[in-house]
Amino acid sequence: MAGSPGDSDAGPITSVQLDTRSVLIGVAGVLALLAASALFSSTRRSTTVLVVGVLLAFAVEPLVHAVQRRLGTGRAAATVVVFGLIVALFTVLVLLVGPAAARQVRELGEQLPETVAQLEDLPLIGDRLASWDVADKAERWIDDLPTRLDPDEVAESVRGAVSGLLNGLGVLVVALVVTLDGPLLVRRLRSLVPEAQRDEADAVGRVFSRVVGTYFAGSLLVATIAGTWVLTVCLVLGIPLAPIAAVWYAVSSLIPQVGGFLGISFVTVLALSEGVPTALLALVLLFAYMEVENYLLGPAIVGDAIDISPPTTMLAAIIGGAAAGVPGALAATPLVGTAKALYLHFRHGDALPVKPTSFRDRIPAPLRKLLRLAPATPST
Repeated sequence: MAGSPGDSDAGPITSVQLDTRSVLIGVAGVLALLAASALFSSTRRSTTVLVVGVLLAFAVEPLVHAVQRRLGTGRAAATVVVFGLIVALFTVLVLLVGPAAARQVRELGEQLPETVAQLEDLPLIGDRLASWDVADKAERWIDDLPTRLDPDEVAESVRGAVSGLLNGLGVLVVALVVTLDGPLLVRRLRSLVPEAQRDEADAVGRVFSRVVGTYFAGSLLVATIAGTWVLTVCLVLGIPLAPIAAVWYAVSSLIPQVGGFLGISFVTVLALSEGVPTALLALVLLFAYMEVENYLLGPAIVGDAIDISPPTTMLAAIIGGAAAGVPGALAATPLVGTAKALYLHFRHGDALPVKPTSFRDRIPAPLRKLLRLAPATPST
């Protein structure tokens, strides 16, 4: 009924009107994402090789420049020297790790029942493990292992090993090609940019190159130090599979925030084979190193190449890993850092961080004060 209190309190009716063009754009965007996801799923291996190869090229770029300056050679010769050293390093690593790993795997299998039996003496969980007869089950599992090996599974393992070797060679080839032809590709892309926008495009390119290159080069150096530390700890404490544990820790530490805990967990499980005290000591030593890496090595070597908070770094790594596996986890953090720098520049006019800071300036201020080191660049 017109004029009733209910009608007067109803207020205006809000309606949502969708433009046909907006709907079509939204549908097209969803279809494009689905197509990209399907394409990536069908070419996951090739995409992984391509992405890791490009990231490796960014990481070795500072080494190529250093060899050029030190030897006074051209870019091609410096690239051959750097990649020759990389191949030689991996060859020596395989020759050293392979026989030792095979021998230690055999010894670990022989010691596994005794190790599991020692776990039954632990408080809280020891009685439960004893009631489940875990030690006898582990011994029977090892004794029956040869009879359970299926020839098809063995062949699949061999194919997987060969595929991994070919993927590694593919990564090296992609990195070599990108390193050799990178300047030519940059010049060709630059020629496609209108002349009026080239200065801005050059600045953006320098930011991307510095952020991604500095991050990955520094991360590889930190990972090498971490692997060396883990190898030393494992050899001193007698932990089996020391070379494999060191390589695993070095590779997993490349994943920001999450990788360190993955590496520590694996090494701790291996250390349990030598007893609980050994595992606890290894855990303490690895956590102590991780603190040194987080507060000294990381800031001093990588610096503020990616100016994002640790929670954002972890979230980027998790999302990148869920979306694109290991390449996504590796590339997500520097890409987010680059996107943030470019956003602040275009949105707020902040200066692009194209100048790298010195090693001394990247040392945290409290530690620099403790070591009585003055900053290389005076603050204003």
